[in-house]
Amino acid sequence: CAIVEELAGLGASVYTCCRNEVDLDKCLDEWKGMGLNVHGSVCDLSSRMERQKLIEAVSSYFKGKLNILVNNVGTNRLKPTVEYTADDFSFTMATNFESAYHMCQLAHPLLKASEAGSIVFMSSVASIVAVNSCTIYGATKAAMNQLTKNLACEWASDNIRTNCVAPWVIMTPLAKKYFEAEKNTESVVARTPLGRLGEPEEVSSVVASFACHLHHISQGKSFVLMVE
Repeated sequence: CAIVEELAGLGASVYTCCRNEVDLDKCLDEWKGMGLNVHGSVCDLSSRMERQKLIEAVSSYFKGKLNILVNNVGTNRLKPTVEYTADDFSFTMATNFESAYHMCQLAHPLLKASEAGSIVFMSSVASIVAVNSCTIYGATKAAMNQLTKNLACEWASDNIRTNCVAPWVIMTPLAKKYFEAEKNTESVVARTPLGRLGEPEEVSSVVASFACHLHHISQGKSFVLMVE
C-alpha cells in the first residue's frame, strides 16, 4: 500500500494487484477517496498463468506502454535449514524469485515501448547478511540482487533502468503479526543501528526515487536500508 500511495501521490497512474478481492476493493475505495489514480485486479503472482493475465490487463490499461515495474511480492517460511521440505523450497523460490523474473520478461516489451522504463526489485538485507531461519528466503533475495545487475546491463540499450531496494525488517501488516511478541522485536532491534524497526513509508520513498527520474543514471544498484 505504501508504494502505491507514494507513486500515485507523485502523480503516477498505478495498476496494482492482490490475491484477495475483498482487500483489493477496500484499498481501491480508499485510494479513490484520496484522489489517487489507482486501478487493480485480483492476481496470485505465484501462478505463471495469472502473471500472464495480469500483464495482459496492464498492457490494455496503459495502451501497450509501461514506465515502472515494481516487483514487491515475497514470502517466507521460518524454519531451520534441515527442516525445509521440497515444497518449502519450490514455493518460496517460485513466489519470491521466479515471479519477479517472469514479470520482467513479460513486461519488457511494454517497458521498452515507453522509451523510459524502470524496474525496481524489493530485495532484503537477508540477501547480504546471515539471518536465522531464512536460508531459502535469503537465497531468493540474493538471486534478485544479481538479476538486478544482469538486467541493468542487458536492457540498458532499451532505455530500461533496473535497481533494487534491500530493507531490513519493516513493520508491514504481515511483519506486525510476527513482532507482536516482544521477544521477537527485541532481538531484531538489537541488530539495528537506529534502535527501531522501519516503517513502510521509509521504503516507499526510496522505491519512488529509483522508479522516477531522481536516479535517472542509477543502474544495477542495491540500496540497503537499516543494515546492521
